[in-house]
Amino acid sequence: MIASTVRKPLFGVTLLVFSLFLLLFFFPPLPFYSDPSLTFNSSLLERHEIWSLRRLAEWRPCNWWLQPQIHVLPAQTNGYIRVDCYGGLNQMRRDLCDGVGVARLLNATLVLPKFEVAAYWNESSGFEDVFDVDFFIQQSKGFVNVVKELPIEIASKDPVRVDCSKRKGQFDYVETVLPSLLKHGYISITPAMSQRRDRYPLYAKAALCQACYSALRLTSTLEKKALELLQAIPKPFLSLHLRFEPDMVAYSQCEYAGLSPASSKAIEAARVDRKPWTGETARIWRNRGKCPLTPNETAFILKALAIPGNTTIYLAAGDGLMELEGLTSVYTNVVTKSSLLSGEDFTTMHGNTKAALDYYVSINSDSYMATYFGNMDKMVAAMRAFKGLYKTILLNRKAFALFTSQGLKGKELTEALWKVHRDDFIMGRGSALPDCFCEFNL
Repeated sequence: MIASTVRKPLFGVTLLVFSLFLLLFFFPPLPFYSDPSLTFNSSLLERHEIWSLRRLAEWRPCNWWLQPQIHVLPAQTNGYIRVDCYGGLNQMRRDLCDGVGVARLLNATLVLPKFEVAAYWNESSGFEDVFDVDFFIQQSKGFVNVVKELPIEIASKDPVRVDCSKRKGQFDYVETVLPSLLKHGYISITPAMSQRRDRYPLYAKAALCQACYSALRLTSTLEKKALELLQAIPKPFLSLHLRFEPDMVAYSQCEYAGLSPASSKAIEAARVDRKPWTGETARIWRNRGKCPLTPNETAFILKALAIPGNTTIYLAAGDGLMELEGLTSVYTNVVTKSSLLSGEDFTTMHGNTKAALDYYVSINSDSYMATYFGNMDKMVAAMRAFKGLYKTILLNRKAFALFTSQGLKGKELTEALWKVHRDDFIMGRGSALPDCFCEFNL
């Protein structure tokens, strides 16, 4: 009787302890500032990480532009063009590549581009501060003529500015820009953002592709610093381009619940006249994939793709990232250029040169993921494809927004995210810009 009485309390205590263990196992503590629906069940992580999947297709550089001298350059030039580039490093790189294509299209000689000083980007470095000028000129031979200096008769003149904001295809440039080039002999342009490169003749497209992927190399000083950074990162590592800065969120006109007071204040200060969408408009906007992923949402997707929690992650991002605890509470091995580099040569760098470090590391990383398909992501994904590095995924914001708006949580959300990113990866979608790359079935 006494033994039976003793066993009952012991059984009750054992049952209570076991129940608490199950609760902790299946419902771990939430990371700070996290969405309760974005937590992880260890049973969901038994699948192999996404990189282990066999791809069905990949994008490689097209043979037609890898062959030099597609068309011999005419002996006589129609004049000189300077490409004026604005924005961040990769936006300016894109403008330059398009400008090279336009120069070849119009049979013009290219003057070294002008990188506009942008206070917004904390920037003062020019083209020659970032890229190897002599290498650019040498690699452009046979595709387009490039000069460091103008002839004496026009060197003292400023170029005539030609508005190209509405030019989209071959005949738009030939019919409207070429007459100004022939009349003045020296013009400056910023190519239209929405180019129709498919309308270019092959020799002009080849010049554009050569400029983007073969002719741009960092200066020796900058490449040395970038290599130092690359070597300092524990291997293997994933480079993650995360975009959740106040200006990015303000520009998106999206709202987020559960942000810290500091983050909310920073976003509000950056909004100016860009008020967030509300009601049905906000729901439609988010479901179109227009809202940047938070660090917590990013961590959830990485886990859904079975990226191990001990993975070394290089954060390819500028200053001012918000809510970073949402990522670092799940992935603890996160490093940045600021945490790995020191010395005056790094602290005196500006926006473009710092962005160049992120670019160099990202195109040479073991794997690359981006949360926002911007200029850097397009260039990095294409360069990685050019180098034969295919562990690249652009996280699908639209799918995430649609799934969560449908009420998917936990295992269902994880499975849905796995499937959509699996399909993207095995089919090679988003791994390269289509203008210079062709699809190859494996």
